Amino acid sequence: MGIHRLKIQDKSKEIEFFNQHAVKDDYNVFTSAANRKLIDSFVRLSGLAPGSRIADLGCGSGVFTELLYERGYQAVGLDISPKLLELARYKYTKIEFLQGDVEELPFESGSLDGILLSGIVHHLPDPRRCAGEVFRVVKPRGCFVAFDPNRRNPFVWLYRDRSSPFYSSVGVTPNERPIIAEQISKVFSEAGFVTGTDYLAGLAYRYVASPLARLALPIYNFVDDILFRTSLMKRFSPFVLTFGFKP
Repeated sequence: MGIHRLKIQDKSKEIEFFNQHAVKDDYNVFTSAANRKLIDSFVRLSGLAPGSRIADLGCGSGVFTELLYERGYQAVGLDISPKLLELARYKYTKIEFLQGDVEELPFESGSLDGILLSGIVHHLPDPRRCAGEVFRVVKPRGCFVAFDPNRRNPFVWLYRDRSSPFYSSVGVTPNERPIIAEQISKVFSEAGFVTGTDYLAGLAYRYVASPLARLALPIYNFVDDILFRTSLMKRFSPFVLTFGFKP
């Protein structure tokens, strides 16, 4: 992932891709238990109490936004896809959903206690504008938590890294790249955050776009849950959790 010069995300490709998935309502890729595990990680790393105002960026059809709402947060979802937002508003009528761009957030400066970046950083060829916007809109001592696929994970590299001979473009946008933890932590640190990194494994998938890969899901889910439990293997987990606090 190159982050040394500003690269532009093809937003039309993102909108087209996710609008198509909204029609089939098939982009809730994790099991319910895995979704809860991700939100548990947000609660643990952010330390934010119920009642805090949280924005779920890249909210899609609202799955994580709704789980944040259930935890007692004042949650608002934001996504670039109008069709996914229609689905979110239909499913979760008590929650506010906004159409917008993570590189130009529609929130006042210092208006949010925290932000969840829902698997969106790896969709940005250069995440610096996003990091700067996140820093702008959170309050002092506010925070963010991001989760993204880990390029150091062997399965992620084999299936989703363009340098792999087994790379599959099925079910991803042209903008997507697995991330290197240190690079993303540096981007948010340079934006002004005091950052940290954690890792997460054992997130069972219920859906992947490739029919062939879908056949292997039970095996992958089992291996993933076992292989990355040890401290030695933790940094090779499928997901990187980047988090930070605004001084």
